[in-house]
Amino acid sequence: MKIVAINGSPRKNGNTAQCLEAVGREVTAAGVEFQVFQPGPDVRPCMACYHCLNTGSLRCVRDDDGVNDIIAACIGADGILLASPVYHGGVAGGMKCVLDRLMLAAGCGDNQLRHKVGGALCTLRRSGGMETYQQLLGAMDAMEMLIVTSDYWGAVHGADPGEVLGDEEGMAVARKLGRNMAWMVKVLRDTAVPAPAGDPRPMMNFIR
Repeated sequence: MKIVAINGSPRKNGNTAQCLEAVGREVTAAGVEFQVFQPGPDVRPCMACYHCLNTGSLRCVRDDDGVNDIIAACIGADGILLASPVYHGGVAGGMKCVLDRLMLAAGCGDNQLRHKVGGALCTLRRSGGMETYQQLLGAMDAMEMLIVTSDYWGAVHGADPGEVLGDEEGMAVARKLGRNMAWMVKVLRDTAVPAPAGDPRPMMNFIR
């Protein structure tokens, strides 16, 4: 059993990383493996070439920034945690690049993310937490993932590295999210109830 986290911050050892460290301690304590990927500031955007979708390769043609490693890890994982700092009221640019490519390569054809456990966290100085949190949830919603939450919205406050640790409530929310995700991964592993069949999703263009 494994949960993969994507840290969408370009900062090393910043607030998002420290939140994920707290989550990881809870996940590993529950007996589930936890791995963090941080693509950093040099991640490339999706080109909308649709090569991944048309060929079913489950890989992006851009193979020089580590995103294909993230895609492969997410396909192999039982759960995926998306974490991003708030940049001007939304997800960080690098995180958006990763999500665009992950969703197209792994989710829009033969959906490899279907029924994986999903969770979301964001870090922020002041505003934009709900908007960013909803963006992250929306990505998983569109991939038919099973979204797990905590006991409050996943937004932890802090600007300078380390300040999130002073948000006692936010860090408690993050830790509980880790416990809940680990629990749900185990529930799905142990259930005898078969998953419903999946149908291909028709993709429409509304311009006629």
